Amino acid sequence: MDFKYDVIVVGGGHAGCEAAAAAARMGAKTCLITMDMNKIAQMSCNPAIGGIAKGQIVREIDALGGYTGIVTDLTAIQFRMLNRSKGPAMWSPRAQCDRGKFIWTWREILENTPGLSIWQDQAKELLVDNKQVIGVKTYLDVTLKARCVIITAGTFLNGLMHIGRTQLPGGRTAEPASYHLTESITQHGITAGRMKTGTPVRIDGRSVHFEDMTIQEGEHDFHSFSYLSNQRPLKQLPCWTCFTNPEVHNTLRSALADSPLYNGQIQSIGPRYCPSIETKLVTFPEKDLHQLFLEPEGESTQEYYLNGFSSSLPLHVQIEALKKIPAFRDLEIYRPGYAIEYDYFDPTELKHSLESKKVDGLFMAGQVNGTTGYEEAAGQGLVAGVNAALKCSSGEPFIMRRDESYIGVLIDDLVTKGVDEPYRMFTSRAEYRILLRQDDADARLTERSYHMGLASKERYDNWTTKKENIGRILSFCREYSIKASLINGYLEALGTTPLARGCKLIDLVNRPQLTLTNLADGVPALKNILNSITHRPEETIEAAEILIKYSGYIERERVIADKMQRLENIRIKGRFDYNNLQSLSTEARQKLVKIDPETLAQAGRIPGVSPSDINVLLVLLGR
Repeated sequence: MDFKYDVIVVGGGHAGCEAAAAAARMGAKTCLITMDMNKIAQMSCNPAIGGIAKGQIVREIDALGGYTGIVTDLTAIQFRMLNRSKGPAMWSPRAQCDRGKFIWTWREILENTPGLSIWQDQAKELLVDNKQVIGVKTYLDVTLKARCVIITAGTFLNGLMHIGRTQLPGGRTAEPASYHLTESITQHGITAGRMKTGTPVRIDGRSVHFEDMTIQEGEHDFHSFSYLSNQRPLKQLPCWTCFTNPEVHNTLRSALADSPLYNGQIQSIGPRYCPSIETKLVTFPEKDLHQLFLEPEGESTQEYYLNGFSSSLPLHVQIEALKKIPAFRDLEIYRPGYAIEYDYFDPTELKHSLESKKVDGLFMAGQVNGTTGYEEAAGQGLVAGVNAALKCSSGEPFIMRRDESYIGVLIDDLVTKGVDEPYRMFTSRAEYRILLRQDDADARLTERSYHMGLASKERYDNWTTKKENIGRILSFCREYSIKASLINGYLEALGTTPLARGCKLIDLVNRPQLTLTNLADGVPALKNILNSITHRPEETIEAAEILIKYSGYIERERVIADKMQRLENIRIKGRFDYNNLQSLSTEARQKLVKIDPETLAQAGRIPGVSPSDINVLLVLLGR
């Protein structure tokens, strides 16, 4: 067997799967190293994809030609569009998935990707020659050679699990940790640190009193994650909600001395926005209850995930506390919640391509960069895979701007600001979120990805058809005149003010009570236009309507983004010796030396670099 490749991907999680698939589809001979082929794309925590801002990331992955959205739609057992009560910039798709089918769907895709090999083994050493990656060595004593290596090891690097005072080495429950690889990487000057995350108890559904819970049904409309999907083939299941109570809290508080988070056992920092139940009690002592979500793990399993009850308290405490909730009075569990500590690497030592600044050809993606979440990992994996393949073919790096994608925001935040806790994406992190909606990811990214060689012809053709149909709707609405006498009765029936005089159709669509769909019944010509759209009609009509109703906001944000782009176009990397620029503040000099920003705009986003420091650089550039 020939162990020579263009790209090696270490780790078969969400980042690794997208990285390996992207690199291979870009024409690179690729090998994915994973310790267990039956755990490819394992959902270590909640078997769900998407959520606030995370759903937008998955839509972007799909628009680029990645697979997470496709796999999610094929294995979804509940779908919901979150934040519907807010504007479309906040709408975020989320799906509960069948954990087992998610793994096997991903595995089928990878095993049938041309140019991609899978090697079941564990990497233990990064091979470097003169600051250039040349491959990896494994526990089976196999040497695999490659021009680029992508590390996507998740929580496995020196992983240590905690349940009360019990400590178990491992990368996930019942799976071994990865040793030696961190040390093999840091010896080349790369900085490592420790982080922690956690996961909740898994419950046997046969022991749950569902009659004491509130049912939460999914949605069954046209929305999906992939621009190629048409339906969700699996049986759709409900989730359930309930609340903790003071008795639960008293039981948990009485055991805080045995909590690894508070007895000094865990020193590393966990995710602020996904706290354990014990952290909630300490941070919000005034709250008498916290909401919990009981979510199915699969179409036919009895295993349920208790969202909101992440914990590393002792096993008996977790069970005793949960039994004080009426729905769980007869509780039986499959396994307790636990916390896990693991190694990560300082992302400010990466370029925007996710290639290391210190070792040529070494890329990193996912939790090893200090992030948390499947979606954040998958987005990084795709970018790393594309850039590793481009490096092998001497192509220009693929970099996404902050006004172009949430993935661009994510990577820029990581390499510019670094992390002091596990990074999670939120809509608030994106200054141009009106431009980065879940509905328009294909408009932003598919054409660029197709010309780069990643997005398929089918995907590109789908987008061009949709683009043409949106254009037809917009043109019709701008040009078609409405007579007050012919439409007023219908408008009053819809609960909106009648017209005093005629107007263009687009003015009616802008009214909050009106939509293209309900107007179509009163405007036959519009109905004919909408009925003529046979390719993904509901998706196309919704996209056109958003562009009409929010055109003013979109145009205003586009102007702001274009102004900022001027600073993005001013490249400063290699143009200054920051240590000798005494006109800069001391902190700015230190931060600029460490980050070595590519552009003036990136320099302005570095914490500690003030607007006056940027003005100094602008003056010096003028000279």
